[in-house]
This record gives sequence, structure tokens and C-alpha cells, in this order.
Amino acid sequence: MASTMQTAELDQDEREALDAAISDLADGARTWSHLSVAQRATLLRAVRAAVAASADEWANTAADSKGLTGGHPLRGEEWLSGPYSTLGALDAYVETLSRIADGRNPLDGVRVDRAPGGRTRVHAFPLTGTDKLLLSGFTGEVWLEPDITPRQVRASAGLGQRTPHERGGVGLVLGAGNVSSIPVLDVLYELLAHNRVSLLKVNPTQDALVPVFEHALAPLIEPGFLRIVRGGPAVGGYLTAHQDLEHVHITGSAATFDSIVWGPSTAEPAEASGSSAAGRRRREDRPLLKKPITAELGGVSPIIVVPGEWTDADLAFQAEHIATMRLQNSGHNCIAGQVVIVSRDWAQREQFLIALRHAYAKAQERPVWYPGADARMARAGTDYPDAFALGDRLLVEIGSTGDAEALETTEYFAPVLGVVEFPGTGQEFLDAAVQHANDRLQGTLGANLLIDPATERALGAGFERALTALHYGSIAVNAWTAFGFITPTLTWGAFPGGTIQDVGSGIGVVHNALLLDHVERSIVRGPFRPFPRSLPGANGGGRFTILPKPPWFVTARTGSQVSEGLTRFRATGSVPVLLKTLLQALRA
Repeated sequence: MASTMQTAELDQDEREALDAAISDLADGARTWSHLSVAQRATLLRAVRAAVAASADEWANTAADSKGLTGGHPLRGEEWLSGPYSTLGALDAYVETLSRIADGRNPLDGVRVDRAPGGRTRVHAFPLTGTDKLLLSGFTGEVWLEPDITPRQVRASAGLGQRTPHERGGVGLVLGAGNVSSIPVLDVLYELLAHNRVSLLKVNPTQDALVPVFEHALAPLIEPGFLRIVRGGPAVGGYLTAHQDLEHVHITGSAATFDSIVWGPSTAEPAEASGSSAAGRRRREDRPLLKKPITAELGGVSPIIVVPGEWTDADLAFQAEHIATMRLQNSGHNCIAGQVVIVSRDWAQREQFLIALRHAYAKAQERPVWYPGADARMARAGTDYPDAFALGDRLLVEIGSTGDAEALETTEYFAPVLGVVEFPGTGQEFLDAAVQHANDRLQGTLGANLLIDPATERALGAGFERALTALHYGSIAVNAWTAFGFITPTLTWGAFPGGTIQDVGSGIGVVHNALLLDHVERSIVRGPFRPFPRSLPGANGGGRFTILPKPPWFVTARTGSQVSEGLTRFRATGSVPVLLKTLLQALRA
């Protein structure tokens, strides 16, 4: 078996070290089961303090590891996607556990109402005064599966913390290699949602962060709730087959998932895999992996641009928005926008494409650093030889007779952005774009829609029906789904339906700081226009926001300083830090 071959690469000392870590975790699982929910909340506060103390080291190490050295203007990405995201999650988890410990429900004071199709909706963001101010104009909802009632939602909120003395055992978390907070957030969710302590195997791309994680997560490591190990496929193969690990969670690719579940040869071409041992196991439904597995695996994310009457400023801003969706982290994001869907009948189509080309080309150049990205870029160039090569990135514009299959079924995980066109306007176009995204694009992790306030009002209930029909685990309206990733009270994961036979974008959810059960999707809604064009009377009835340009935009001039400042404010609550950061935001 493949796992035996991989295990043979480990010497006895390596195997004994891994076994010892798992044994420590078994003891830690027993200790965790004896902690009250109040004690767990206290522990999380200690983790928060350690993360805050490690924030500088964390962000700087992550930025350096991606080649964003010195004063690179995009280093701020590593503040937001690392310590900021983790601090926000810890704050939200502490609040949930504190409510449970006090005999309250995690949803006390949280608005719960109905969404289309017999669904229950939890208005999960913003829940604090700080978020209402700093992220004004942004809201987030968690939609539950159809026929789950508000009463059921409230009764089940809390997940594992409703039965804290039930043991979830010891699990394996195979950490992502692209975003530094992902492994940490996955470990926290395993612990809090499932009462499961974790052995975290970091991706080799994040080896430099292991000392940071050991500092930041020391309050979890010391009592045996977490162990962190390095290693490649040999270590991963040994651990996934280990009899004392009861569950696997992975953030990665579908090919890696299939290799774990069925055996490595499922990554071979389709014509070869059917006759391989792994192919036979899959055909006979005899997985190599004998334990449960959950996963977040990415996909090809659409950006649906609903035609309307946009000003020149609207065109420029939303073009930069789209460029950000693709180019943040050099495109090495599971949620990076890849396929822009526009109407060929839109009167402003050509103006929009000119603005998009300009924004995509002028964004700051940066290293393409993730392993294999150069090969995937080359593949995209082969798939589309007429693509615009703009420095470190490709822009593919596919006309009415072009073949979009490669673009729509290949997660390039690199700076490759494509544009496809469909006829129609209004509801006709939106419904066709939604159906196309559902039917043709690979995966169901995240989808983005851009629509001006007047057009959204004109569509009325038809717009909400289209949102309901869009089968993605995270949907962003006038925002990027990455906002949902960094919002801990929202959920993160594929649309329900993935199985080990057809995993798609994954199985299960993470983050979910309200600890909700039966989740279907999360929806983020943001402002179409930034400040000051978001002021009442100037924004066409849209949402007000105080942000001139969000700090996560790759074109934000002060994005690095604002991202660092927001993280420091999150860590310390310092009003002077906040005021300085807001002044910097006005210069973005």
C-alpha cells in the first residue's frame, strides 16, 4: 500500500517522535474533557494574549517567507490573514464560550429570521460596536439548511461545548501552505466544535512559522491539547494511517484529498487511474483511509458582474476590486476569483474591460512563490496563447466563440484571471450567470457578485432568488468572499453535498464561532461605493461605509500601514492606535 511505502521512508526515531506526540495528545484529550466551559474560555484568553504578543513576529515571518521583504507595500496582507484573523476568531470564541458558561445561548441578542426556500438565517455580522464602526456597510449572514427552524438553530448552537465532557479524541490537521492563519483556525475549530485535540502537521511552505506557532499557541501546547510537527509526504502518510488518530482534516487540493482517501495513483490521468489499485478501491468504494475526514479544497471562483449604469469612478473601483480578488497573495488563495462573467449586451462592457485591464496591469508586482505556480502559469499560457501577459500575471479574455473549459475547470492557484461573456441584461443575465457558475465552474467554495444599488432594487425579489440558487458555501455581494474568511462568526467551507467519492470543494465547515449546526452557506454583503461616494445622496441608495478603499485592496496606498494598525488595535484596544490607523485609511 502507498502508506506503507511512505512509512518506510521514516526512520525509527522519527516514528517514535510522532508516536510520542500522539500519546501526549491522548493524555491531553482526557484533560480537555475535564475542563468546564468557563475554564476553556479562560484558556482561550491566554491564547489570545500569546497571539497578540507574537503578532509582529508572525506577520513579518510570513511576509518574508513569501518574498515580501523590507518595505514592500503588500506586507500588510500578512497582518490581516495571520494575527488579525486569529485574534478576531479568539475574541468570538471567547464570547460564545462565556455565554454558554453563564447559562446563556450563543445566539442571545443575535437576530434570527427567515431566508428564501424555507431556510433560517442568522445575522452573524457585525455583532460588536467596533465592527459596526470600522467595517460599516458590511454585513454577514449564515443560512441554515432548508427546513431547519429558528428554534432548532438556537437549540443546537454551541456544538461540542454543549456536551463538554464528551471526548472527541485525537485528530490530525494537515495544514494549508498558503495562508498562515488557516492551520491555527482549523486547530481551534477542531477543539471547540468537536472537543478534539490535534496533531498539526504544517505544510513545508510554512516551516519558518513553526517557532511562531509554538510561541503563539503555547497555552494549548503545554497541557497537551496541541502538538506541531513538520514533514513531507512520508510524515503525512504515516500519520493518516496511524491507528491512534481518529479523524483527519485537510486544507489543500482535491488531488491530495484523493491520494489520502484512495491512494496516490488517483492523481494519475483518468485513463490510467481506473486500472490502478487506488482506482479499483474507488470503484469498489473501499477507501484506503479508515477514519472520517473533513476538508476545504478550493475551486474556481466566479465573479458575476451584473450590468447596470456605472459611473467612471464605479468602473475604476470595481475593476480594482476584481484585481484584488485574483492578485491578493499572488493568486495563491483557494478563494481567489478566477472567472469574471460579464454581459456582452452591457452598454458599458467595453469601458469595464478597459478599466479591468488597467487595474490588473497596474497592481504592484510581487513574487509568484507557491510551489508549482510557474508550471500552472505555463499551462494557462498553453491553454490560452492569446492571453495578455502583464508582467507576473495573465489576463484571458474569451469571446463568444472561445473555449472556456480549461479556465472554468482548472484551479490555477496563480495570477491567472479570465473573462467570459453571456448575452442578456437584468434578471435574464443574472439567472444565466448563476446557472453557468453552478453547472460549469469547478467547486463550490465561493462566489462573488457585483451589482449597483439601483439595479439590485430593480431586480427586487429576483435578486434574492438568484442568490438562493447560487450553490456556493460562501457568497459575497459587492465584497470579496475572503471577507467571509476573516469574519469568524461566519462559516467557511464548501456548499453541502461533497463526499469522499466526489469531494468537490470539500466536506464540512470551519470558523463558525457561533458554533452553529446544519450550516448551508454564509453570505457577505458590502458597499458598492467607497467613502465619500458612499455618503447618503451620493451613492444611489447604497450602503454607507467609512472606508475610502479597503486595506485589503492590492491598490490601497496605505494598505500595509492600515492592516498593521487594525491588528494592533485588535490586540490592544488602544484608541490612539485606532485614530492613527483611521487617518492612514483616509489616505488609501
